[in-house]
Amino acid sequence: MNRIASLLSIISCCLASSAGVQPHAWSLRECCDYAVAHNIVVRQQENTCLQQELQLSTSKNQRLPDLSGSVGQNFSFGRGLTANNTYSNTNTSSTSFSIGTTVPLFTGFQIPNQVKMNQLNLEAATADLEKAKNDVRMQVAQAYVQILYCMEIADVAHRQITIDSLQVVRLQTMVDNGKASGAQLSQQCATLANSRLTATQADNNQALAVLTLTQLLELPTADGFAVERPVIGEDVQFSIPSPDIVYAEALGLKPEIVAQQLRLRASNRSIAIARAGYMPTLSLSGGLGSNYYTTSNFPSESFGKQLKNNFSQYVGLNLSIPIFNRFQTRNSIRGAKIDQQNQQLALDNARKTLYKEIQQTCLNASAAQSKYESSIAAAQSSYDAFVLMQAKYENGKANITEFNEQKTLYLKSESDLVQARYELLYQHALLRFYRGQNLDF
Repeated sequence: MNRIASLLSIISCCLASSAGVQPHAWSLRECCDYAVAHNIVVRQQENTCLQQELQLSTSKNQRLPDLSGSVGQNFSFGRGLTANNTYSNTNTSSTSFSIGTTVPLFTGFQIPNQVKMNQLNLEAATADLEKAKNDVRMQVAQAYVQILYCMEIADVAHRQITIDSLQVVRLQTMVDNGKASGAQLSQQCATLANSRLTATQADNNQALAVLTLTQLLELPTADGFAVERPVIGEDVQFSIPSPDIVYAEALGLKPEIVAQQLRLRASNRSIAIARAGYMPTLSLSGGLGSNYYTTSNFPSESFGKQLKNNFSQYVGLNLSIPIFNRFQTRNSIRGAKIDQQNQQLALDNARKTLYKEIQQTCLNASAAQSKYESSIAAAQSSYDAFVLMQAKYENGKANITEFNEQKTLYLKSESDLVQARYELLYQHALLRFYRGQNLDF
């Protein structure tokens, strides 16, 4: 394996030196942070949180007294009974001014329950926001790993071109010296052409993978975009925890579970709000007012003097006792209890979904671990077989078909090894993510 690593490092250095100055390479964390900051769904969920904040503020303000003022102007025409017990045509006008306030003293605990419910809904919306961010991070991580896969496949394809090109040069020299036939050279040239076609397809697949990630990042173009290839050691070993351990830690951390728990608590407050319909309400009211009157054929005092003389104040208590409201309160309570049951089912479903996801991730991590260990042995065996086949081919003891077949197996084993290593890192990153850590390699 050290010989394989040395060969890969030499080829990588050659490719880097020939490419010149490379663009800034984005790490997985940089991609996740940028995507979260610019994702449209996340920004919509942020607006939802702002709306919940406004609802919470509105419910808190229900404790405050209100204040309203009114001005009225009335005109009366026609015959009417006078103070002398006779009828005459009179014109009367009146102007009224008033200002009043009402303070809720007791509302059957409806206001405090409404405030608490809206507070829980705000916390649930905040948890939904974090879930939206986590969903974006998961999508970015998948696209990021896909790019790494495509990069490895493209590297293998280009290494195959290098090997085939060297063989073409070697066969051309042998043909010139009469030690090989033109048919062998033509066959090797055809193999080189196929390798170039494979490399072109691999480059296109890599470009499509890059485009997918840049679209998730909401970047205007994929030009100049590159990802950072993580440095991976030869031995990648992880201990895979049991699904129950991961699930126990994730229950208190995953925002989708927290959001459903908060909504379940909010549904309990909703029942209490509905029950407030059975309880009496008490409010305090007070106000100020004055009037101005004029009647035709009768003298009237001045406007200011009447306002002063007619000035009045009032303070009162209003107790409202519900007796029968056509079963509206009863049905409201029943509806709130049904909503509570549905919310409990939603919480149970979220827990089951989370446990299934963790089970699948643990199984995938175990399979990736086994695949990686098998890929190490396969890559070493393929490398040894390729070196042996190359020696046979150069000494004329193997034909070009056997050489190309062994070369293809060797390069494929290298690609499978790196992909298995990335898959193992990704699955363990997911397990750490479920346990509250950052999604990173």
